[in-house]
Amino acid sequence: MTDTARLLIDCKSSLGEGPFWHQARQQLFWFDINNQQLFAANAAGVVQGQWRFDEIVAAAAIIDSDTLALATETGLKRFDLNTNETAHLVDIEADVPANRTNDSRVHPSGAFWIGTMVKDEGPKNGAVYHYRAGELTRLIANAAIPNATCFSPDGTIAYWTDTPSQKILKCQTDPATGMPVGDWTLFADVSEHRGYPDGAVIDSQGYLWNARWGGSCVIRYAPDGTIDRIVEVPVSQVTCPAFGGPDLKTLYITTASKTLSPEQLAAEKVAGGVFAIDVDVAGLPETPIKL
Repeated sequence: MTDTARLLIDCKSSLGEGPFWHQARQQLFWFDINNQQLFAANAAGVVQGQWRFDEIVAAAAIIDSDTLALATETGLKRFDLNTNETAHLVDIEADVPANRTNDSRVHPSGAFWIGTMVKDEGPKNGAVYHYRAGELTRLIANAAIPNATCFSPDGTIAYWTDTPSQKILKCQTDPATGMPVGDWTLFADVSEHRGYPDGAVIDSQGYLWNARWGGSCVIRYAPDGTIDRIVEVPVSQVTCPAFGGPDLKTLYITTASKTLSPEQLAAEKVAGGVFAIDVDVAGLPETPIKL
C-alpha cells in the first residue's frame, strides 16, 4: 500500500523535527531546530502558537495541559506555554557546548529517552539518556545522529538508530521503568531502501513508522522488521512522523529544507513544511513524563 501525504502547513522550517500531538490541547507541536522555534497548530493545520528560545531545543515531553519538558542543548527544562517561564530540571551535556539534543521520546513508563549529537554532525560524540523521576542515566555513548527512538505499546521493546549506520535496532525494556534489560539487536537493515532512517513513531498495532531523510517517504515496518507500506512525501528531507487528530488517525510528518541547493529548493518549494495523511490505524497518545 502506497499513499501520498498532503501539505498541511507551508512553514518552510530549516529543520522541522520533534512533532507530537498534545491530546489535552488538541494541538500538534513541532520544532524548527535550527531557528530555535516551537510551533503549535490545530488538527486542520492552523498555527495557534509560536515560541522562540535563546538556545537549541529539539524535543519535548508533556507534563500537563500547560507545561512541557523541553530537551534543550544544555538540559531538560520545564516550560510554561502560557507565561513562557522556564525552570531548569537537570543538566544534559551542559559542559559540552559542541553538542545539542536531538530525537527524543517518552516511554510508556514516563521515562524520557533523550538523544544528543554534535551540532556540526559527523563525530560520534553523541549519546542517548534516560530521565525518570529526577534521575538521568546515559544509556548509549559514541552516537553520531541518534534517531527513531520509540517504544512498543506495552513498553517492553525500545527502538533506536544511529542514522549513518542505516540500521534500526531494538532491545528489551522494563515496562515499569523504561530501562533496557537486554542487548541491542537488529530490527531492520535499511541500507537497501530509500534514504536514511530519521525519526519514528509506533502505532497502536505495534508497527513502526520511520521517516527517511533523503528518501521522500515514511516507511511502516511490521513488528518482524518487514516493510508493510510506504507513504510518499513530496520533498526529500523527511524528518519525523507523529499521530494526532481527534481519533489519532492522522499521520503528521515534519520535513527540512536545510542543505538543499538553490536548484533543489526550486524543485521542492514546500520543503520544510508539515505534511499529513489520514490512515486506517490509530496511533498512541503521548505518555506524560514522570518528573
